[in-house]
Amino acid sequence: MSVLTGIDQALLFWLNGSNSLFTDGVMSTLTAGVTWIPLYIALFYVVLKNNETMAQVLLTVGCAAACVLITAGITNLVVKPLVARPRPCDDPVIKYAIDVVSGVSAGNYSFFSAHAANTSALVMFMALLIRNRLFIVAMSLWSALNCYTRLYLGMHYPSDILCGLLFGCLMGFIAYVVYLKIYLKISPQFHYVSSHYSSTGYALNDIDTVVCVMVMTVLYAMIRALFI
Repeated sequence: MSVLTGIDQALLFWLNGSNSLFTDGVMSTLTAGVTWIPLYIALFYVVLKNNETMAQVLLTVGCAAACVLITAGITNLVVKPLVARPRPCDDPVIKYAIDVVSGVSAGNYSFFSAHAANTSALVMFMALLIRNRLFIVAMSLWSALNCYTRLYLGMHYPSDILCGLLFGCLMGFIAYVVYLKIYLKISPQFHYVSSHYSSTGYALNDIDTVVCVMVMTVLYAMIRALFI
């Protein structure tokens, strides 16, 4: 166990912090959930536009929301209190050896990462729902970026991130299985599929919109960091 702990800490030291105030600002902005509200709106837009009935829209949004909320609830209310692992920035063993960004609060416990679990759950559900390579890559990079901000800011160990990702993927898969069973009962036929649509009937130009929103959000974080 001590060997694994040593590896965990060594990886954190390698990934944590920098001497750049600009990068500190970018990471502080990107780690905040409110920063990604435009992305959530874009995903809702895609679901709303590419489903034929309100029942389908409510089912999709409900399963996605339930997936994230249940994942967050289990992570924050069950796993973290039971394990009670201090965050790196609160751990007296290493907190003075890592970089901590001023103004970023910690609180709660470290194991496992809610950021990793929540984002990977949403990514897994949406990836199975839309099934487009560009979309899957973009969403996976979004989750990875969120995970990296937690390491950079000293909020989590790499093992927290890994376990959160695995748990989130499992929850996202379960949510999609539930969604699919209900979806096939209320709408047996998928959308018309052509070269302009993914295999599950989502318009490719709408997927481009989601990717564009992601890029613009990162640019916003970079511009904001210049003025912090």
